[in-house]
Amino acid sequence: MAILRAGLVGLGMMGRHHARVLGSLEGVELVAVADPGGDVHGAAGGREVLRTVEELVAKGVDYCVVAAPTGLHEEIGLVLAEAGVHTMLEKPLASDVAGARRLAEAFGSRGLVGAVGHIERYNPSLQRARAMIADGHLGTILQIVTRRQGPFPGRIADVGVVKDLATHDIDLTSWVAQRPFELVAAQAAYRSGRAHEDLIAITGRLEGGTVTSHLVNWLSPMKERVTVITGEHGAFVCDTLTADLTYYANGTTARAWDEVANFRGVSEGDVVRYAIAKPEPLRTEHEAFRNAVQGKESDIVTLEQGVRIVEVAEAVLEAAASGQVVRLSA
Repeated sequence: MAILRAGLVGLGMMGRHHARVLGSLEGVELVAVADPGGDVHGAAGGREVLRTVEELVAKGVDYCVVAAPTGLHEEIGLVLAEAGVHTMLEKPLASDVAGARRLAEAFGSRGLVGAVGHIERYNPSLQRARAMIADGHLGTILQIVTRRQGPFPGRIADVGVVKDLATHDIDLTSWVAQRPFELVAAQAAYRSGRAHEDLIAITGRLEGGTVTSHLVNWLSPMKERVTVITGEHGAFVCDTLTADLTYYANGTTARAWDEVANFRGVSEGDVVRYAIAKPEPLRTEHEAFRNAVQGKESDIVTLEQGVRIVEVAEAVLEAAASGQVVRLSA
């Protein structure tokens, strides 16, 4: 199969990691990169550094990865779609729902492969948990709780914590449960003097009744990335910083202590920490997109799915601003 010619737009904090992976991805040649600010981090590896996406298109790339600020996704993506270039855009897909829909239409109407870089889908702990859930390991999913906290990322200027960080949790929650969000409520805080929110506490409900809770902020000196999935038979705890997956089973041993035995809930059972392979999520994401461009069956985050994530994120912001529960259309 012919080598795919790839391009990259953006050489910032995420862009330099994309450059590293693209530069060593089997079946792909990273032809050139584009960033009007140049190659500050020395990530281009001697490849030509261009200023515009139009210059990159002129190099004859087959596909492109866009790691530019969110506010530029639509403009850059539409240029690439018009040029017939398959594209993966970093998350979120666009700054607002209207822009996300225009991008999905632009790529879909031309039969191009478009994807969104929601990297948590490729985290080994979440991938294993999802597969085991699909096999019925937890039974009915009752609740999904996520915590995503840490220091402020200096790379962010044009969106708040909801569209930058909470979109990870919106996507992974719906993806793991294989159910869309039905409604959300939220409380936000503004602490850094910026126009955007710095902290959000979200509660939600998925189709089928699963209750969700998401605590997200970039005001904490402690970095935490945890997903707890509770079902009928037990709970999975996924630490996506370390890609560890732990299973807490409901207890099955009879209790002799009357006060405990009479409690109408679950008891503690066996605890298993799974030994799983831990490939780099970013590389797995790139491999999936490369395969999709090659016409192979591949699990990518489609642009249509990306639109839905932006819809939920905007519903969260609406709920925080209004103090009301916001219901999402099917």
